[in-house]
Amino acid sequence: MPERPSLDRRALAWPLAGLLAGAAGVVASYAAAMVLTIREAPFVAIAELVVRTTPGPVVQFALKFFGAYNKSLLLGVMTVLSVALFFFVGRWARRRWWVPVLVYSLLAVLAAVAVVSSAGWATVDLLPVAIGYVTWLVALSLLTEPLRRVDAGATPAGAGSGRPLPGAGSVPAYVKGRREFLIRVAAIGGVAAIVGVSGRLLGSGRRKVEETRRLLRLDVRAPRVPAGSRLEVEGISPWQTPNEEFYRIDTAIVTPAIAPEDWSLRIHGMVEREVVVTYQDLLDEELSDAWVTLCCVSNPIGGPLVGNAWWSGVRIDGLLEQAGVLPGADAVLQTSEDGWNCATPLAALTDGRDALLAVAMNGEPLPIDHGFPVRMVVPGLYGYVSATKWVVDMEVTRFADVDAYWTQRGWGELGPIKTASRIDVPRSGSSVPSGTVQVGGVAWHQHTGISAVEVSLDGGPWQPMELGRVPSDDTWVQWGGSIEVGPGDHLLRVRATDGDGVVQTPVERDVLPDGATGHHVVDFSAQDS
Repeated sequence: MPERPSLDRRALAWPLAGLLAGAAGVVASYAAAMVLTIREAPFVAIAELVVRTTPGPVVQFALKFFGAYNKSLLLGVMTVLSVALFFFVGRWARRRWWVPVLVYSLLAVLAAVAVVSSAGWATVDLLPVAIGYVTWLVALSLLTEPLRRVDAGATPAGAGSGRPLPGAGSVPAYVKGRREFLIRVAAIGGVAAIVGVSGRLLGSGRRKVEETRRLLRLDVRAPRVPAGSRLEVEGISPWQTPNEEFYRIDTAIVTPAIAPEDWSLRIHGMVEREVVVTYQDLLDEELSDAWVTLCCVSNPIGGPLVGNAWWSGVRIDGLLEQAGVLPGADAVLQTSEDGWNCATPLAALTDGRDALLAVAMNGEPLPIDHGFPVRMVVPGLYGYVSATKWVVDMEVTRFADVDAYWTQRGWGELGPIKTASRIDVPRSGSSVPSGTVQVGGVAWHQHTGISAVEVSLDGGPWQPMELGRVPSDDTWVQWGGSIEVGPGDHLLRVRATDGDGVVQTPVERDVLPDGATGHHVVDFSAQDS
């Protein structure tokens, strides 16, 4: 006589059914989004809704403690919560058939709200939500139907002694139900895997854009690092930041992939005439080049969220002149393809600085993660008020009439860069030979410049450092020199003086609301050689 499944094994099958049905629905919605070339699959749309609605202090906490991994952490937490929810949906389905229907309906509504609240959504974007919802219901029904027969066949009212139920032939109904459940698990799991892989293969939007970008040849000048800008101090940050090492901070869970022929920029609002430019229009213009250092407002003192690159593109002041800015305007609201926006002071775009619609970075077409095909670059302002990636809209307006993404969350409105300096060598916590020790790092105050850098050892007098020569005030500067260090533990402090003669403040303030202040300090030890 076949051995009847134990109560524990049967109980475990229900959560397994819930997990598999839940996974099948998520995979089906993802595959549908890929096939339809929809950037935001429902799961991603919910993640980006979380990003858009998270209060500023929480966002800053995530950036401070998790840095570039904050979005990966969000997706990880959402995955764990989804697994737990689908697990319990399977358990609840055993006793209350209506609970899974309610949970799936609430999840579908949440996904639909996330989709319709995203930028530029269309009705077709809801189709993956519907497909995922139907898949949940069908898959759970297919998986739990044989389990109900297993339960029925294992009760005294059925074939509790192992005798066949009526119509079951020589094999007990619970045995047939168990076998059928396992077959359906394998079938649904296999179909889900095939659908997921097929959707990824068919939805090759990013891969096509990446291939287009790779084959693109732009008529831009190759970067040449200015003579004297690099100091011979081992371990300091390179003066030109390679593309692959340039910091990335944005709200996009999935990076927008825009083909150049599909990109356009609309300039409107308080202008005499609306202007729409295409990618080819930009390439037909005279391209300008500039070394510009960009810095994130979330960069802590001594932090890594800053980089220097050679940007090529079209000057924004010329485009605004074509549109004819009307009196009274003081801001330009920029909007990204993914819906993120920021308001930039109009003066910073029209005062002659190298504010660009950039198409190239370090002599190459922009990387997709850094805004391909077009992004904004504005010297002298933190990125949260100026450096819009994947920019598709510019509205000339007034600060009083707009609410931008970060300013809604407590950050300042104008975002001017503050003087900052960083020690790269010696590293904090390192050990060096006592005696003459080389020190060095970088300092910046874009559009104002750096005129001096000094260091202080263990609270002693400030010692001037050598500065590299830079082509403009819009880049950072390398600094370096040597100090005499005795054996023991030490603290090294750095400060910079900007181009106007203002010394960097020692007052420590957090990055919120408009950038951190204070001196960078590293601790190290020196040993007798």
